[in-house]
Amino acid sequence: MKIDSIEFLSSSPSLKFCPEGDIPEFAFIGRSNVGKSSLINMLAARKGIAKVSGTPGKTRCINHFKVLSGLKNGGDGNWFLVDLPGFGFAKLPKTEREKFEGIIKGYLQKRENLALTFLLIDSRLSPQKIDLEFIKWLGDNEIGFVIVFTKTDKPSKKILAENMAAYNLELSKEWSELPMIIQTSATKGIGREEVLETIGTALLEIR
Repeated sequence: MKIDSIEFLSSSPSLKFCPEGDIPEFAFIGRSNVGKSSLINMLAARKGIAKVSGTPGKTRCINHFKVLSGLKNGGDGNWFLVDLPGFGFAKLPKTEREKFEGIIKGYLQKRENLALTFLLIDSRLSPQKIDLEFIKWLGDNEIGFVIVFTKTDKPSKKILAENMAAYNLELSKEWSELPMIIQTSATKGIGREEVLETIGTALLEIR
């Protein structure tokens, strides 16, 4: 699948302000500083479509981007790319953290046209409790998701392999069938086709 056009549509403080309509949505979420904006820019093949910041947690709203794509069957696919606020703001007061968790979970649980969620995880790190808890929450709430490991060009091949194996081990404790996993690097362009093809396949199934 290829992206023909992408444009920013809206920034909503909560679910009730999100755009109306039944266009399929594909949400991207991860801990602060996971490289979400860089990944979105890579998928769009446009610098600056999502704002990259050196300060973690800059995404505070539900951001919608309208995308037009060419599908494998020759048809056109309209969909929304949704940039969700990150979770795990360690430096925020508890009340602020709870507010953003409410925004995130409210969207993921109640957005009827949400087709698939991409959960971004930093490949440089061994399994983190907060990521594992969020994976379990997605499973418990029957929210379809794909795990996307980011920054795979940063660690050594040995460390990357060890971290991937550690995640597989942890996930196998809860899952009889492991979730789909895609390795990416926004710097190297790794994983772009896999993410877009996953979206394209979902669009064909919906239609």
